[in-house]
Amino acid sequence: MTVDPELLIHTDAEDLAFSVAERLITALADAQSTGGVAQLVLTGGRVAAEVYRAVAGSPAMVEVDWHRVEFWWGDERFLPDGDPERNETQGRDALLSALDVDPARVHPMPADTGQGAEAAAAAYADELEAAGPPTFDVLMLGVGPDGHVASLFPGYPQLEVLDVAVVAVHDSPKPPPTRVSLTMPLLNRAREVWFVVSGEDKADAVATALAEGDVPAAHPKGENRTLWLLDQAAASKLS
Repeated sequence: MTVDPELLIHTDAEDLAFSVAERLITALADAQSTGGVAQLVLTGGRVAAEVYRAVAGSPAMVEVDWHRVEFWWGDERFLPDGDPERNETQGRDALLSALDVDPARVHPMPADTGQGAEAAAAAYADELEAAGPPTFDVLMLGVGPDGHVASLFPGYPQLEVLDVAVVAVHDSPKPPPTRVSLTMPLLNRAREVWFVVSGEDKADAVATALAEGDVPAAHPKGENRTLWLLDQAAASKLS
């Protein structure tokens, strides 16, 4: 059962990143407290990279057994392996390279090797299915100025897909044009959903989503908790 979103506003992007990093470390340690494996969904973007660097640099990172964290991604730019625009590349550079992770528990979305985005989406859906499919402990999301989340854009048919876990997205309104994304049912299969948003250019989208307006960001909800973690600029249009 989902609950109403909670709103936490931070002074600026730096304050936001450090606060989210500490919160993430605590959430993963709590998820492991009964001996299980924590399930984390990473996002991409500027503020996400700052969060990951803050986690990697935090003295509290030792509270988490990083070998017992399963890493997933909410969406990906369908580009060759190692491309700096890939969310995986960002996540590895800013976070995973600094941690003692189990490589078998790191699940990047497939890179473009010529197989096509539909095949990549199907392969990632199979990987999720083989893992349980998991209920994520924390699923992190950014929000675009248009209110998109992951690579589910307003007015695009992928937003309405309910019967598969992962979809290919073509003709994205922001580059690169081809992407792979979890679908809305997967974005709702998390104990906690965290929207991490920075910048005045996101303020209208944040306000619309929190008013349950017609943007994709209005829809993901955590089973136990939905957090909107904002800096003052992103919260500037809230009444």
